[in-house]
Amino acid sequence: MEADSIKLEFNGRKILSDIHLKCETGKITGLLGTNGAGKSCLMKIIYGDLKCEKSIRFDNMVQNEAYKKSGLILFLPQFSFVPKFLSLKRIFKDFELDFSHFSKRFPEFTNRYKSSVGSLSNGGYRLIELYVILKSESQFAVLDEPFTHLSPIQIENVKELLIETKAKKGLLMTDHMYMHITDICDSLYILSNGKIHLTKSNNEIETFGYARLNDP
Repeated sequence: MEADSIKLEFNGRKILSDIHLKCETGKITGLLGTNGAGKSCLMKIIYGDLKCEKSIRFDNMVQNEAYKKSGLILFLPQFSFVPKFLSLKRIFKDFELDFSHFSKRFPEFTNRYKSSVGSLSNGGYRLIELYVILKSESQFAVLDEPFTHLSPIQIENVKELLIETKAKKGLLMTDHMYMHITDICDSLYILSNGKIHLTKSNNEIETFGYARLNDP
């Protein structure tokens, strides 16, 4: 998947320009940037539900509304998308996934099969949404803040799951807990002042003003 020629403005304010980003199957691509840098907008543009001047290509074929093509791309948005009243049983049935595989990896959910997702903790809620996106059939998955509300143990488990998943699909992800991104990504982009930069080392995170690596 390649994205370029993207130009996005809101009320005369330039949000994105000079964008070129590549995400390949079998790899995890990280995307970092400060709040308001346009990360979520870029992800929505790639997914196809935010319109602007752009060129989004999958296998060299333009897909301006990629989400409409079955099996191509799935999106984990920053905010919850699964209705709170649905039970885990219903969610796993709708996504055609085996709950036993999930509960084996995350045993804390073993007795919650009939519980509503809204009755879970915020971290549990997020974990369910992330899992069904990763395990559903698609060539690519775009993940906006996947580690939000997760416990440290869950985060490490999810990182293992992400590494396993990349064998089957390309992953593009961003999270404000950037160390978890840099820990597992194969390539890393930084979005700064509306432009995107492919980094060659973690030190460039500081060079582009995203974070100070040696903060006390």
